[in-house]
Amino acid sequence: MVDEHARDRTVLVTGIGGFLAQHVALQLLEQGYRVRGSLRSLGKSEVIGRDLASHCHNIIEHLSFVQADLDRDDGLDEAVEGCSYVIHTASPFPPGYPDNEYALIQTARDGALRVLRAAHQAQVTRVVMTSSVAATNHGNGQAPFTEKNWTDVNSPRATPYYKSKTLTEQAAWAFARDTGLDLAVINPSVILGPLLGSSFGTSVGLIHHLMTGRFKGIPRFGFSVVDARDAADAHIRAMTIPAASGQRFIVGGRFFWLGDLVATLRDSFPKYASRLPTSEVPDEIVRSMAASNPDARTIVHELNRDLSVSSAKARRILNWSSRPEEECVRASTQSLIDLGWVTTGNTGPRD
Repeated sequence: MVDEHARDRTVLVTGIGGFLAQHVALQLLEQGYRVRGSLRSLGKSEVIGRDLASHCHNIIEHLSFVQADLDRDDGLDEAVEGCSYVIHTASPFPPGYPDNEYALIQTARDGALRVLRAAHQAQVTRVVMTSSVAATNHGNGQAPFTEKNWTDVNSPRATPYYKSKTLTEQAAWAFARDTGLDLAVINPSVILGPLLGSSFGTSVGLIHHLMTGRFKGIPRFGFSVVDARDAADAHIRAMTIPAASGQRFIVGGRFFWLGDLVATLRDSFPKYASRLPTSEVPDEIVRSMAASNPDARTIVHELNRDLSVSSAKARRILNWSSRPEEECVRASTQSLIDLGWVTTGNTGPRD
């Protein structure tokens, strides 16, 4: 998939400091696009530019940054000006159960709508927005979940994060219908894979917690995974393939129970096996913890639930493919080891 006009086109990537966004930016640069990354603060741009340059030689001059806070309208019109496409990845992903559910939902939904309005006014060719299987997997549907499924935001299963992704995506589709904006949405599962910089977010943070002995036991909870490189590829395909217009696409692979994930880590990194949990926490213990423990409250309604997904639509329409899921698990872990976040002697980063 090569866009022969790529060098004449600029793509705005919102929240370029994020894990997925950096992989999107890297692949766009490698394909010849000019990339404009939005940040809340330009103070991070030097580090991000340096990280991307270490993976993307000789074409980093095609990367620029713009300050745009999605909580305000300021800066968005300038950010979108002259762009052919917008890939909107920026959205809050809290590590636990947030204290203010409404604030999380409002930030995600209003931020997305601000980006879509600016893109519509600038007459961009298409917007690709990152949603999540959090918006598909927690309603009345059954596994494997597809793009026809939606999370029920009124269900006890709907955590604040699930609600934020669902309501934000629904608001985006309503805006696109009302305005005629060309929109495509990617719904990735849990995103793992190699780090491009020295920091990591919630998804890779789970691997860090497991590899550094934070968990003595694990609940009967699971999720499907996708490599950040493959999730980024899906976004770019959805940006340019005509048939992607007006469509949502689940991108995810094998479903892992946490026990399966731990087994993969133990087999792949035997030197660190002693840190990994060896027992399963009974459901009743997780339920009793949920009243006071944010992590337990996040998963309590999904215990023993199959949350596998189907990516058949993405494979059919986008001609998308993905690498083996164990590879992205190993890549995340190896990055944490290489950066010193996981060592044999301590749980912190090396000097």
